[in-house]
Formats: sequence, structure tokens, C-alpha cells
Amino acid sequence: MIVEEQPPGKPSRIRLATPVSSSRHILVAVAWPYAAGSRHLGHLAGAYLPADIFARYHRIAGNRVLMVSGSDVHGTPITVLADQEGVEPQVIVDRYHAEFLTDWEKLGIAWDLYTSTGTPNHYAVTQDVFSRLLEKSYITEGVSTQLFDPQVRRFLPDRYVEGTCPNCGYQDARGDQCDDCGRTLDAVELIEPRSKMSDATPVTRETKHFFLRLDAFQDRLSEWLSTRRGWRRHVKNWALGMVDEGLPRRAITRDLVWGVPLPPPADRLGEGKRIYVWFDAVIGYLSAAKEWSQIHGTPDEWKRWWEDPEAESYYFIGKDNIPFHAVIWPAMLMGYGGLNLPTDVPANQYVTFRQEKASSSRGIGRSVGWYADRIQADALRYALGSALPEQNDTDFSESELIRRVNDELVATWGNLVHRVVSMAHGWYGGRMPAKHAPTTEDQALLAEIDDGLQHAGQMLERVELRAALRQAMEGAQAVNVYLNAQAPWLERRNNPDRAETVLHTALSAINGLKVSFSPYLPFSSEEIHTMLGQPGVLADRGWKRPPLTEATLAAPRPLFIKLDKDLLE
Repeated sequence: MIVEEQPPGKPSRIRLATPVSSSRHILVAVAWPYAAGSRHLGHLAGAYLPADIFARYHRIAGNRVLMVSGSDVHGTPITVLADQEGVEPQVIVDRYHAEFLTDWEKLGIAWDLYTSTGTPNHYAVTQDVFSRLLEKSYITEGVSTQLFDPQVRRFLPDRYVEGTCPNCGYQDARGDQCDDCGRTLDAVELIEPRSKMSDATPVTRETKHFFLRLDAFQDRLSEWLSTRRGWRRHVKNWALGMVDEGLPRRAITRDLVWGVPLPPPADRLGEGKRIYVWFDAVIGYLSAAKEWSQIHGTPDEWKRWWEDPEAESYYFIGKDNIPFHAVIWPAMLMGYGGLNLPTDVPANQYVTFRQEKASSSRGIGRSVGWYADRIQADALRYALGSALPEQNDTDFSESELIRRVNDELVATWGNLVHRVVSMAHGWYGGRMPAKHAPTTEDQALLAEIDDGLQHAGQMLERVELRAALRQAMEGAQAVNVYLNAQAPWLERRNNPDRAETVLHTALSAINGLKVSFSPYLPFSSEEIHTMLGQPGVLADRGWKRPPLTEATLAAPRPLFIKLDKDLLE
């Protein structure tokens, strides 16, 4: 992983070395976090960890992966915070972008490119998409009714307004979306709206803007969505429901000075108009792919993921972003033409803390960095990976985190590896134990591990990440059962060849299980690979149990630290 430093005022970028070629091209597109606050465990479990697990699996399987995202620097939460602190928005952006880079590195989130929406490349790609849609009449000019603060004499972007949701009655809904029911909103729909810039009650005024004609894609979106197979039910139902209600024109510019400028001739609307954040953020997936290609000196390489109809694209987001990624972004892609539509949008549900949705703005849920400073990265990844909110909201607590680490990761997998390697290293002076006349029990165990790897791969292909991790842990439990039944510590005195074969079989099983665990536990899996003295890099060995080669075993040490119940107090 490489962190590229940019000129002053431009965020750093994370990228990996150029991946090896293969028959499948997999785009892993991950939600762009607003650079306006720390990420919490809800964000990590909702989008970033699942994307990394999925991408790591496909890399190990030999597919060519491009995993991209970046910091969203144009969101109005950034300007709201900048106004509160009395600083320029770039100060806020630089602060949180740097924090995100640190979080990703600590947790092993292996981007091919993590950039930002503040680059000249992103501005150019966004303006190109805007211009193409405008030329095709999918963007039209019109008059928008927006809220205006009479005290500060400014139009209010959506995030500068709060009020009561007209759908569910939640009293702290934002002007663009209700956090309680998840519905997208227009600020003028709020009941009893409140300006966040003053104590004034905003009034409605008309202003000229550009609109995306979502209504022009009504039938095409309905047909496309109805043919999606394997999508999560809540994603497909939400998207189809949105389309069935009827798609309106949607304003894609705002009265702002912070954002992507309008390209000519659209800039005829005058100063103080910018492309709105929700429109430019989704274009980031395309602009990041183009930026990655430019960095590698292959300007057209991005087309392998975007123009080849055989390529696959997966969008990892939280469920509040379903409308933008399953309806609006596909409409934009249809309008632009020649670019692949999403293969899948495996949006996760929410992680809640004591039944409340984690929220940076409301201070619910500690930051990712806070946990990363106290818990091993793989331990945190395991605890969250085993509780991903794939189909339903998941209530998570720190006591549950500790239980999963101690009772599952440490007690089952960590202890298994330490137990077997300790016996093998101690009994044979570091020499790999030999295999003598394996029995049906030995063969059955390895067949179970191989079968589990195959099933886990199928689950990962379907983005059933919790189930695939559970499959790996069941494999570890099977090895423990095998060891207890074969009791090599008893066989060692009277039948040393049998004891040696049992340990060789157990090490072979561990050698396969480390592959199953590696998308979730990248740091410790590589450590096991080294501990077993196996050649090359684990990630290059393929999604299969590799042969256990003759090697010198390293002295074992515990992989995971048991967590004290008071650690997270």
C-alpha cells in the first residue's frame, strides 16, 4: 500500500501496486465519507469492512480488482462545521481526510485508490458527465423553490435546515433525508423547518437551477430493476418502490460557493451556483477509476471496469444511500451511455448502539480510531465481520465485541493455531512433521476443510460475508474436534508416526483455514503463513488449500490478545 502526498491543499491518496491480470474485472465501489467527522463502527460495518473483505477475496481468487473511494469534500456538513468553527472548509477537509487515511491503514483497508472529490480530475469528470446529460436533454433548466434565511439573507442548502419529517414525524430530520425512516426529502417538505444558520424560520423563495430528468428513465429503471437477481430484498424493494411512486425531476445545483463549478454554457446561471454534492459524489467512482489509470500511466485502463460488458461492479453502501446508488446513479449512467450499470448494490442495514443508530453528527458511537488504538485490527475486524448488518439492523455493544473476540476468535481459532504449532515446533525442533500413512479420519478432515473453502467462496461471491466467516470458524472447530479425538499427545509414545501424521494433518487444515480467514483477518493470516514457513505471499496462493511444503516452523506466539472486560470502559 502506498500513500501519495499531494501538493499543499490537496489530500493524500492511498493506492496499491498494479494488480495482476485475470479473466474477471471486479469494480468495488465504496461509499464516499463526508470529511466532516470521524467514522464510527456503524460506518465501518456498513460499507468499508464489507468492501475490503469482498475485494480481498477476489484478489486471492485471482480476479483483477479495482477498489476505489475517497473523501467527499463537498458535503454541506463540511461547510456547516466550518461555519461553526469560523474556518475555511478546506481546514475541515484536511483534518478528517488525514484521520480517514490513518484509520484505513490501521485496519488494513486495502484500497487501490483512496482519493477525494477535491481533485482537478474529479472536477473534470463531473463536468463531463453534467455536460453530456445536458446535451442529451436529460438535464433541464428550471425554477426551484428553496428555503431562504431572511436573517442572514442566504438560500439554505439542505443540510442547513432541520425540521419534522412529513413521512414519519421524526423531529430532527435533515433537509435532504430523514435519519429515522430513511426517506429522501426536499427541504421545503419539512414541517416547521429551522435554519441552522440563525434562529429565524426560513421562508420559500424561487431560484433558477438545473434539474436531472429522472422521469425520463422511469420505464428503463423499472425494467432493469425487475431483472436484478441475487440482490438483497430490502435494496431491490426500496429501489422498485421509489420508481413505482414516480420519479420527479430533481435539482442538481444549489446556491453555494463550495463545490464543483458549472461548466460552460451551464454557467450562464451566474455566480454562486455549484453542482450539488449528491450528483457529484456518485460520479466519484468513475473519476477515481480514471485517476487510478492516470497514476499508473495507462490512461485508458479504467475502461476495463467501466466499458467491458463482462466486467462486474459492486457498490458497498449503507441503506440510507440506496436511492442514490440503485436508482439515481443508474439513471445517470443510462443517460451518459456506454458505461456499465451496477452488478449489485449490497447495501447493509444499520448498526445500532443501545437501539440508537450510530451518528457522527449526534455523537452516538465512538470513532473507529478510538477502537483501533485499543484493539488489534484483526480482532476488531472479526467482531464486526461476525455481526455485519446484511439483512437487518444489528444492535452492537462493547460487551458483545469483547465476547466475540474472547470466546470465538481467541478461544477457537487463535488457540487452535498456537496449540498445534507449539506441539509441532516443540516435538520436532522446528521441523515440519511428516505424513505417514494418513487414515480416513485424516482425509475426511482435509476434505471438510476443502469443502468449506469452496462453500465460503460461493458465499463471498454472493456477498454473504457473515456466513462465509461462520463457515471458516466451523472449520476451526472441526480441527479441534479432530485433535481431541486423535490425541497425538497420547500417540506420541507408543505410535510416533501416527502422532506426527495427526500434527501434519492439523497443520494442513490450518494452512487451508488461513485462506478462509484471510479476507477478514489479513494481518494474522499472513503471520500464520510466515509461522508455517510457507513460500511466497499468502494473497498470491489462490482460493484453495495450498499444499503444505517442507519448511522450518517459526517459534509460535499468541496471535490474539484476550480483551479485558474493562478495556473499553
